[in-house]
Amino acid sequence: MSLKKLGVVAAFVFFVFVIGSRNLPSRAKLNDPINWHLVTRVIDGDTIEIETGDRVRYIGMNTPETVDPERPIECFGKEASAYNHKLVAGKKVRLVSDVTDKDKYGRLLRYVYLEDGTFVNLKLVEDGYANVMTIPPNVAKAEEFRKAEQSARDAALGLWMSCSRKW
Repeated sequence: MSLKKLGVVAAFVFFVFVIGSRNLPSRAKLNDPINWHLVTRVIDGDTIEIETGDRVRYIGMNTPETVDPERPIECFGKEASAYNHKLVAGKKVRLVSDVTDKDKYGRLLRYVYLEDGTFVNLKLVEDGYANVMTIPPNVAKAEEFRKAEQSARDAALGLWMSCSRKW
């Protein structure tokens, strides 16, 4: 093989390694104990606090407001908060990032999983407690959320049955 071809192959292998391993840290550490955190407080339907004091905002979905001092409690907000509380309060959760680490309020942006494998963000959408809210570049699960929302809408689950607002 010529030096030129060898250089091209080496560059290609390096490129594949760098691009392919871009997500490796989050994948490699999924079961690392450092990624498991105790939920110490459920703030509302899409935000929790963990034992470190960090607030975690679920990626890819949104629940009706209950704690915004400038807005009234929205339809199905209390139910979404209660459901999130039932799912995660006092439990250990695994936090998985997408592209952006934090939002403009300093909250961690994460996909949240229970020890039994339940994908909390998706569960809230599937069961009609949340609608899809995709904010690029955090789009890894967008299509999965979109399908879950459509199924919840079709089945008139949760807020899709109870609220007249067009989400």
